[in-house]
Amino acid sequence: MFYEGRIYRPPSEAKSIILQITVGCQHNACTFCTMYKEKSYRVKSHAEIKDIITTTIARDSDAERIFLADGDALAVDTLLLIEILDQLYANLPRLKRVGIYGGPKDILAKSTKELEALKAHGLTMVYLGVESGNEEILTSVCKGVTSEQLITAGQKVKASGLILSCTIIIGLGGKALSQVHALDTARVISSIDPHYLGALTLMVEPLAPLSKAIERGTFQLLTPFETLSEIRTLLEQLQVTQCVFRSNHASNYLPLRATLPFDREELLKSLDNVIEKQAIEQLCPEVWRGL
Repeated sequence: MFYEGRIYRPPSEAKSIILQITVGCQHNACTFCTMYKEKSYRVKSHAEIKDIITTTIARDSDAERIFLADGDALAVDTLLLIEILDQLYANLPRLKRVGIYGGPKDILAKSTKELEALKAHGLTMVYLGVESGNEEILTSVCKGVTSEQLITAGQKVKASGLILSCTIIIGLGGKALSQVHALDTARVISSIDPHYLGALTLMVEPLAPLSKAIERGTFQLLTPFETLSEIRTLLEQLQVTQCVFRSNHASNYLPLRATLPFDREELLKSLDNVIEKQAIEQLCPEVWRGL
């Protein structure tokens, strides 16, 4: 299906057809990430995209969900994105949803009117990687934006009427900054008030720049139960209207599901039970974790 390199998608897009309309990530500087390090960013040509759509229509005429990749797909010119959406909906009669990764810089670069136009033509959900709300951590991992810019980007997506799903990374501050990571991330997510929130747990591959800090001992990874304590602090501090929370990514030690704030107390009790009992048998074994 015209894929270049490894393809990534959010857990909730497991049943979606993935269309790679861009290759790689424009920013591609985050020290914890190796997803696109082997790729050079580019938007696929109009001819390539046409072939991708034509093949999809022929092979998957009953497709109900589409996900547009790679990491900076929202950076594509708005008129081209509208053309892609129109072609998909015109030729896939059962299509109900189209999702896309939206980097914070990509969102900030588009006007609210552009985002509203994308929604009007069938874009459904934008996935925003927040990672952390702490300024020191954002700087150290080379995220390229401030916490206020993350808030502005998230609020802009919501204001356009699009569904917003935010992602955070548990353990991104290591042992030294675990508490402030949880508190500041809760503040940023509360300010955005997304429809969905996904928590991943930090896993550092050997080629990730952050791995060198781990080798030097200047960055210490959290233990499994320390990651649960960090999640607990974050969930306790979150102030959201109605947010579906999931930690069902392969990197997580404990899968959690809740609708916040309604299920908060039950979720905190479950976490307390596992943490207090040090119930290691309830955790995902290290060998099963993955990115």
